[in-house]
Amino acid sequence: MLYELIAVVRPGKLTEVKEIARAAGSLIISRQGVVRDIKNWGTFLLTKPKKKHTTRYIDGHHFVMRFDASPTTQEAVRKMLGLDPRMIRFGIVKISNQTLLDHADIGPIRWSRKPSATRPPTAI
Repeated sequence: MLYELIAVVRPGKLTEVKEIARAAGSLIISRQGVVRDIKNWGTFLLTKPKKKHTTRYIDGHHFVMRFDASPTTQEAVRKMLGLDPRMIRFGIVKISNQTLLDHADIGPIRWSRKPSATRPPTAI
């Protein structure tokens, strides 16, 4: 099955993002899965502040990975990412029941790459 992982890692070090993506990819490959595409989206503001491990985050480093794997492998990736303290949040979505190459390409994102230091005011 084809899955898409969207992950948000604590901002700061690009090496942490690479380590997490490499660990997830290695787990997928070791369980006879295939990593189709990985895209680094960079650092963006979160939709709302997120508190994780006693630290409050307003922005995070995003990356996307598409991979073919079994449901048990997808659960193992979910468990591994959930236990990693460097992760702010993540989501895995099943795109297709088949391994389709035409679904494997991730297009470019269409929003600004520069995080803003201030959040816009909320309407009351």
